[in-house]
Amino acid sequence: MSDTSKPGRHRAVPSSRVSRLTGFGRLATGLAGGMMAEGARRLASGELPKLEDMILTPGNAMRLADRLSHLRGAAMKLGQMISMDAGDMLPPELANILASLRDKANFMPPRQLQQMLKAEWGNDWRKKFAEFQVRPIAAASIGQVHKAVTHDGRTLAIKVQYPGIRESIDADVDNVATLLRMSNMIPDQLDLFPLLEAAKAQLHEEADYQREGAQMQRYAQLLEDEKGFIVPTLDTEFTGDRVIAMSFEPGVPIESLETADQDKRNDVAERVIRLVMRELFEFGVMQTDPNFANFRYQPETDSIVLLDFGATRDVSDAIQNSYRTLLIAALNDDRDGVMAASVEAGFVNPAALERHRDVMEHMTDIILNEFDNDGPFDFGDRAFVSVLRDEGMRIAVDREAWHVPPAKTLFVQRKVSGTAMLSARLKAKVPVRSILEEALKS
Repeated sequence: MSDTSKPGRHRAVPSSRVSRLTGFGRLATGLAGGMMAEGARRLASGELPKLEDMILTPGNAMRLADRLSHLRGAAMKLGQMISMDAGDMLPPELANILASLRDKANFMPPRQLQQMLKAEWGNDWRKKFAEFQVRPIAAASIGQVHKAVTHDGRTLAIKVQYPGIRESIDADVDNVATLLRMSNMIPDQLDLFPLLEAAKAQLHEEADYQREGAQMQRYAQLLEDEKGFIVPTLDTEFTGDRVIAMSFEPGVPIESLETADQDKRNDVAERVIRLVMRELFEFGVMQTDPNFANFRYQPETDSIVLLDFGATRDVSDAIQNSYRTLLIAALNDDRDGVMAASVEAGFVNPAALERHRDVMEHMTDIILNEFDNDGPFDFGDRAFVSVLRDEGMRIAVDREAWHVPPAKTLFVQRKVSGTAMLSARLKAKVPVRSILEEALKS
């Protein structure tokens, strides 16, 4: 969720099917106009424009980010996923524009908020609180969070779901998929159906606040003896179908620690990485949304506050075994084993290995070289990322090699990638190799 202490604005959430379809129509029209303008510019400068170049312009990325932030719901969530999953592989200016979706602070006008709370708590809902802050303290794709104080002194964070969001999930995902197909950015042979169906299922789970509350309580039990982490306490009195209430846990954005001393940055990143390993190999359950806003840091207790458990999913034995096989090969500096495990797990298209084996071997060697060190891994040294991006583009131009990993694996990989992005943001130095060895032994 984004922090609305930053400048934000009221924008009513389009809640009806017609209004949301109109929003997608405006987006398609805007993208088409941007493509025509970019094509004309390139022709005037003597270039023969490619369709992909005309679509992936900063102007069109800004249109996409603005329209998706207005629609919110599944549309905005998918945009956030793209920015998290492909951030390192997109040109920096486009990655930064799409990343703005993670920081958008648009929120419901008071009238829409009033309608939602009346439906949940009745006409006299204000009498239930000694204080209720109408301006939200955070806003995201599915709901916004308000701070409130009860008459008996409990300070709560209350997440209110946007109107019509749950009902729009399936149509939003289908509309985004249609835009991708129309743009010709996705080859016909790439089957997105399983991933889209999985995205719909996860988004419906995230919109189920009763389920999220149960997952929050589950995590609280898993971490009850773990120092350095705080899980909010569910408040069942004010939790309902489209509202979830929990104890308010103060903290600062975790990325604000990028100005802290090196030891603090190292410690916080290491804690998050160790937690991900426990989720994967010990708990068998993982909060799969790696948005930075789902982590806060509490200086007075030196604790990491964990938020937003809507994207919590079980991790199957098969996925655990896939990662175990892959990591064992990596720790043994076994290039062929890493590539074979990547194909077996569904991370890599077999066609990519067959058609571009030399590139795959080079990329694998780069990664293995980075981890072939008993000392701390320096997440702040990103030089190898640009090399991987350049090598990866040699494969990306071959659409026959494109591939969508299994959805259940992809959601876990999002958490792993997002954790690496957070560690890079903190420029942390973490003994990753020893953490992996400990996790595999356990």
